[in-house]
Amino acid sequence: MIRVKKVSKRFSSIQALDRVSLQVNRQDIFGLIGPDGAGKTTLMRIICGLMPPDEGQVWIMDQAPGEIDRQNLGYMPQRFSLYPDLSVRENIEFFGSLYSLSRKVIRSRAEEILEITGLSPFTGRLAGSLSGGMKQKLALTCALITRPALLVLDEPTYGVDPQSRQDFWRILYQLNHQGMTIMVSTPYMDEAELCTRVAFINQGHILACDTPQNLKAPFSQRVLEVRIPSQDPRLFDNLEEVEDASFFGYKYRLVVRDGTRGQKAVQSYLAARGLAGVIEPVSPAMEDLFVIMTGRDD
Repeated sequence: MIRVKKVSKRFSSIQALDRVSLQVNRQDIFGLIGPDGAGKTTLMRIICGLMPPDEGQVWIMDQAPGEIDRQNLGYMPQRFSLYPDLSVRENIEFFGSLYSLSRKVIRSRAEEILEITGLSPFTGRLAGSLSGGMKQKLALTCALITRPALLVLDEPTYGVDPQSRQDFWRILYQLNHQGMTIMVSTPYMDEAELCTRVAFINQGHILACDTPQNLKAPFSQRVLEVRIPSQDPRLFDNLEEVEDASFFGYKYRLVVRDGTRGQKAVQSYLAARGLAGVIEPVSPAMEDLFVIMTGRDD
């Protein structure tokens, strides 16, 4: 559905993308995961044909971005870009008219999409008076009005409350179940777990790309949960074998360089301080994987 081959983009002294390659397959929910400034928005804009790459190529449905039927591509930018002084319905009708859809077709499709997004009771409300989550649902509704085969979403849940984030992903799953291919970028590592395939991006480089399960498999012994009678959040700061440590009030979560060696190092470190407790490997989360990969590349 999407192929990106050795794409690079520079802004002045900043290398936003450096020979990025990836592939989004038909009916994927493909997550582009990384922190702010990683290059996610730049790559999304290049894929959608809104910005040319300095080098490299992009194909969407085996065509260049500028050659595809725009009705087959739905794009939702990072920031709310609809008209705050128009109502929900007026925004939808205006957006549909940009694609030369008839009023009858727009209204027919709008009813279906509004039902999916839960905005049906609010069609007369001004867009500017909507909550953050509802604004994102309106933007999604407008992106879906052409019934695109491919939906590209740039950080659609950024700054949105947890309940709205959950609602939004429920909608994405419903659309994907109906056959839509979805590419979504996000800085939230927990959302990577919801994707069928994931690419980690950092400083303009793709660190890894695979299913969440396949990405986790090689690192199953490198995350330790430690339960000890201590509440010092910086307890493990000086232990060389530990790449990252998080404290959750009653337990520590450690990312270590090597599973077996790391567990022994932690045991010895605690024993030297007169601390005893439980140390056991746990399944890595996506945030753990990102820490491991960025640490490995340093």
